[in-house]
Amino acid sequence: MLKRLPILIFLLILFYVYTKERNFKENTIKIGTSLPNTGMIKQWGKSVEAGANSYFKYANENNIIKDKKIDLIIYDDKYEPDLTLDNLKKLIYIDKVYALFGFVGTPTVKNILPILDEENIPLIAPFTGASFLRRKNHSNYINFRSSYNEEIETLVKYLNDTKKLNKFAVFYQNDDYGEEGYVSLINSLKKRNLQLVAEGSYKRNTISINHAIHEIRHTTPEVIMMIGAYKANALFIKKAKEDSNFKNTIFCNISFGDANAMVHELQALNVDTKNLIFSQVVPNYLDSSIPVVKEYQTLMKKYYPDEKLSFISLEAFLASKTFVWALSKIEGNITRSKLLKLLKKVPPNLLEGLHLNFKNSQLLNKIYLFEYEKSTFKLIK
Repeated sequence: MLKRLPILIFLLILFYVYTKERNFKENTIKIGTSLPNTGMIKQWGKSVEAGANSYFKYANENNIIKDKKIDLIIYDDKYEPDLTLDNLKKLIYIDKVYALFGFVGTPTVKNILPILDEENIPLIAPFTGASFLRRKNHSNYINFRSSYNEEIETLVKYLNDTKKLNKFAVFYQNDDYGEEGYVSLINSLKKRNLQLVAEGSYKRNTISINHAIHEIRHTTPEVIMMIGAYKANALFIKKAKEDSNFKNTIFCNISFGDANAMVHELQALNVDTKNLIFSQVVPNYLDSSIPVVKEYQTLMKKYYPDEKLSFISLEAFLASKTFVWALSKIEGNITRSKLLKLLKKVPPNLLEGLHLNFKNSQLLNKIYLFEYEKSTFKLIK
């Protein structure tokens, strides 16, 4: 037994070294993200970067995190899952980031899950409402936004329960993102003893929508749920509005469709915005009666004066402010587990004018519906 004691001690030391949580002592806390800064949805990347960095820069200038600075390291993935995986490896193994923040997209995030689970690294505020990020066994994922399921249920409830519309079709991106929305829609309709009247899809990072139009048009749907990206959605709406079968159809876009970019595309195509509804996971970015939205407007004007305000940059700003609060409250060693613990106990009134409550692995549990009228987004109450 005595002869084995040195071996046991050695093994215990090894166990301690490899399981002891890292203390991030550096003066700069590196945060990593992978964004579509080029490609079909490049506006997404620009909006996330501006919204997040407007608060990170403010925090750095005002020494909010106890003499430490935040460095947001950004790599471009063009909304392609393979590139996202390459970027993740650089962030974790080369840059050695403290946490991951604001990754964009369902298929992109799904492709990096194995490494996230293996490394147990925090993933904070990804821009996806996917159900696989809201399971109880993933304690290192902190979502800021509500789920796609909640967005679609809110839309269906309004359109069916309130507006008494029954004929639903769906236009969706043929990947994990589209599948998430498709399944959510099927479930919401099933609760009301309804079925889809038609469906059409397109390939990610393309605008190949003609086949989908053909598949849906003959059913003259009252509602089309759009689970796509803004360029494809906008072109679909343009083509549909040229067809009498869609004369009275309501086109519903969930938050990932990027309402601001979509309206810009429609205006460029000379398409009216009548019969469009947008679901969002944050309030109106122009609503200065909400104190934290007013703060967002002020800091965006200071740090990104040329970037137009939007729902996406507001979401990124709110998430980054929440992230900074948690970092600033860490006592002693700066570890990942302390960050996660604090984010799950964020004060409800941290974002003045909004209510935070960590449940279902997400912090802001609210859906807003908007129409676009007279050059502004109007809340549907």
